[in-house]
Amino acid sequence: MLAPDWWDFTTLDDELLNDAAKLTPEDLLQLSRDGFKVLIYDTREDFYLAEALEYITAWKQSTPGNPAGICGPIGPTEQLPLVARIVNDLKPDLSNAHFWGMDEWYIDGREVAATHPLSFEKADRELCFNKIDKILRMPDSNLHFPKADTGPYIRSWESGARCVVMQGGQGDTKHWAFNDPVKREGKYRDNPPSPEEFRQLTTRVVDLHPITCIQNARTSAGGVVTGIPRQALTVGPVQTWKAEKVSIWHAGTHDNPFGQRLTALMISKRIVDSSVPMSLLADHPNVQFNYYIKGIGVCQPEMH
Repeated sequence: MLAPDWWDFTTLDDELLNDAAKLTPEDLLQLSRDGFKVLIYDTREDFYLAEALEYITAWKQSTPGNPAGICGPIGPTEQLPLVARIVNDLKPDLSNAHFWGMDEWYIDGREVAATHPLSFEKADRELCFNKIDKILRMPDSNLHFPKADTGPYIRSWESGARCVVMQGGQGDTKHWAFNDPVKREGKYRDNPPSPEEFRQLTTRVVDLHPITCIQNARTSAGGVVTGIPRQALTVGPVQTWKAEKVSIWHAGTHDNPFGQRLTALMISKRIVDSSVPMSLLADHPNVQFNYYIKGIGVCQPEMH
């Protein structure tokens, strides 16, 4: 329906989609189960502060013999200056702390430069790490960003540093990072990859679903979709399952009210389908969905 050459959530059964649309905020809270927790925050300030504190909590666990860190998204980004402010005020020891970027744009066979206006590394550095007092910053070697040569990034996940939490937002294609649904071609013409196949994907270059391109044009380029790359580098499910916890942040500014409901329902009920990549987190042992109450919205037709 959205893009005939691609898999996406519109290929699911209508009954499931309709059930998701009916969920109220109270219903969302009731979807919590062992291994899946739903939280709702009443204010934007509390929401983004809680997100920022996950960075601090992860980094405070790091020691010379047990380094630890967090994998963080670009989208949301409002938490990043808060992280820097908290570090500057509390002065935690970050000398053994780590940070993994989730993804990066890919153009002409390589990652975009950190000077590119759309660069996720640029955003992380300018909104957070460059705002931390130099004496308090973690070593630059402990900042890991995906590159066209994915080897060093993949090895950083296997170096002995624990990823205490992987944060993420949710895109219109129901992705985390850029783990988009795949094209309907070749072996996947009639069926999307099985959950087991999708789980085997590591950090890689991906073709972006047209809806992902449109969404990023809306949020980052004033709607100029021709300025959005068609490919990106993304952390994979392999790395995601190395994270002790996955924490998804729904501010209501990325995916819509329906999407925020659908993935929670699928994870809670363990309905796993790679046409909705976020649903694969149903099999992760520790997932948390965080909602801003005013971003949950409603799924009723209305004219404005």
